[in-house]
Amino acid sequence: MTQRTAIGRLLARLEPIRVLDGCCCIGGATDGYRRAFGANCHITGVDIEPQPDYRGDAFHQGDVIDFIHAHGHEFHFIHISPPCQGEGAPTKGTNAARNAAIGRTYPRLIAPARAALLATGRPYVMENVAGSEVRKDLRLCGEQFRLGVLMHRYFELGGWTTVQPTHPRHRGRVRGWRHGRYFEGPYVAAYGKGGGKATVDEIRTAKGIDWSTDHLRLREALPPAYTEWIGRAYLATLTPAREAAA
Repeated sequence: MTQRTAIGRLLARLEPIRVLDGCCCIGGATDGYRRAFGANCHITGVDIEPQPDYRGDAFHQGDVIDFIHAHGHEFHFIHISPPCQGEGAPTKGTNAARNAAIGRTYPRLIAPARAALLATGRPYVMENVAGSEVRKDLRLCGEQFRLGVLMHRYFELGGWTTVQPTHPRHRGRVRGWRHGRYFEGPYVAAYGKGGGKATVDEIRTAKGIDWSTDHLRLREALPPAYTEWIGRAYLATLTPAREAAA
């Protein structure tokens, strides 16, 4: 029986889908998958740091790669968002000393995460920023969901595929200071502080996250709308299996 057919049978029998959210932070991705999969799922978050605001059903503090190697096969669907600070374009280039320092602070997890995910044989999603080594199977932008952030993110899809949605034209600029000039715009800068960057309340509104007031973790969290879209796209691939299992 294929993994897709197995999940289709779970859905048909209303048995819980077990989802793993790796590097979960406060659970922005978790909340999106909950919206997509409905109440009939159980979501476990894993993070190297304590996450008292985590949104899911269970939380494990520890190394996500070790957890996937040990327990990944116990889940039906896996999402992981490795830390992006050591992955994106700003960490590359000629400033070798700075790049090395960033690499020491934020280990490069994409390659080992991919190996661990593939070893489970489970369908997965791995998310990161432009310039990272994540395969660019899917790109999502806040404007696709009429959010108050742009936050372009790329997603590697393992064991399943979907169609890239249209990337709409942005409605304007990101609000804040740029090169000595202040710009207004429909989007807030949900990163850093100062220079017109978003406040806690603004990030909560812009991303659609209402369960945390932690400024740093709000900045790091994925908007739930992203993974709600991904979760629904994944479920659409299971339709034949669900019909066969009914």
